[in-house]
Formats: sequence, C-alpha cells, structure tokens
Amino acid sequence: MPEEHGWTEVATLVSDRDYDLPIPVADEASEPFYAGAKEGRLMLLRCSQCGRYRLPGRGRCVDCWSEQSEWAQASGRGKLYSFGIMHQKYHPAFAEVTPYNYALVELEEGPRLITNIVDCPNEELRTDMPVEAVFDAVSEETTLIRFRPRATG
Repeated sequence: MPEEHGWTEVATLVSDRDYDLPIPVADEASEPFYAGAKEGRLMLLRCSQCGRYRLPGRGRCVDCWSEQSEWAQASGRGKLYSFGIMHQKYHPAFAEVTPYNYALVELEEGPRLITNIVDCPNEELRTDMPVEAVFDAVSEETTLIRFRPRATG
C-alpha cells in the first residue's frame, strides 16, 4: 500500500536499552500522530479544503482557515532545516546523553517537526541535508519519530 501512494517504507530503530529520558504523553489532538508512530507511520493532518498539511495542535488550516481536516500518512522524508547541539544538563535524565542534537526537520509535505537526528555524528550535521524518518520505540506505549541522513541518488 505505501508504494501505490508514493510513500516509502521507513526503518524502525530497535530499542535494546533502558530509556530514562522524559517521554511525551499524547493528548486527544495528538493521539493519531503517536498511534501512527507506533505503527511506523508519520501521520499529519491534511486540510480537506485546500490539501495543506499541518501538525496536530492547530484547529484551522493556516492557508484557507478551514476547520475540516483528515489524517494522512506522510512520506517520512524531509531536510534538516536547522539544528543545535545541547551541552547543558538542564534535566538530570539528560546527563548521560549530553551533548545531543535537537533538530528542526522540514518535511516534504511542508510542516516542520522538532526531533533528533540519529545515525550521524553531531559534527556532520548540515542544514538542507536530506533525512528520513525512523521510529524509536522508547516504551511499550510510546514510539518517537527521529530522523537519519538519507542517501541521495
């Protein structure tokens, strides 16, 4: 089914570690986003009126102001729009992983998602590098969407 819609399959990270970092909790608006991640799918809201994609949390389309939308599977591809490297240990749980990157990925569909880049040394991160989604099952209930460099060609 993904190929007939132009979607690509994305890899799932195997979490063979204890995950001690804070874990987001889905609310009613974001539940389909997190349920999709658990199934290895990056889900976005698509405006039923004009087709623009958005992340959960906005009640209206930013282009046409329609309140009508539907959940749709995204491609899982994008580019690294911006990033930073966190060196401060603001929370004790992050002591073992500092320094770590935080990234703003611009999805092919348009929305920008705050995430982390994996499978790439921080020194090699570059804006505009192509990336693809990977799914990190950090607990029985929660899978986080992260991104890794994508081969081009």
